[in-house]
Amino acid sequence: MSPITRFLSRLLGLYCILVGLAMVTHRQAVVETVMALVHNAPLMYVLGVITLIAGLAMVLGHNVWSGGVLPVIVTVIGWLTLIKGLLFLFLSSHAAVDFFLGSLQYEHLFYVYAAISIIFGVYLTYGGFRSRSR
Repeated sequence: MSPITRFLSRLLGLYCILVGLAMVTHRQAVVETVMALVHNAPLMYVLGVITLIAGLAMVLGHNVWSGGVLPVIVTVIGWLTLIKGLLFLFLSSHAAVDFFLGSLQYEHLFYVYAAISIIFGVYLTYGGFRSRSR
């Protein structure tokens, strides 16, 4: 496994675990923050720029579609981050509210999203620390 895959799987894995646990322990604050965010166009723009940079960095640095499950998951997360950044940049405030709070049912499925984050985090962290360099 390449060093960049190991690094990104560790980084993304630990990030997902920590964010997922913070979501579970501070549910109301996280829901209120997301609701305030999607109603604030300037914040959506700034978050979109930051997320776009992170997504582009991952896609340009790690666009690997073979070599096992771990590299592919890291690549998919990079592409999803890039797409999320574009959505933050280009969705109107009304469309963002409809998509993030309506279509994705963020508040209703909150614990599902937290669990997905923690599960992916554990898998990525375990895979990143277990693997060896080529």
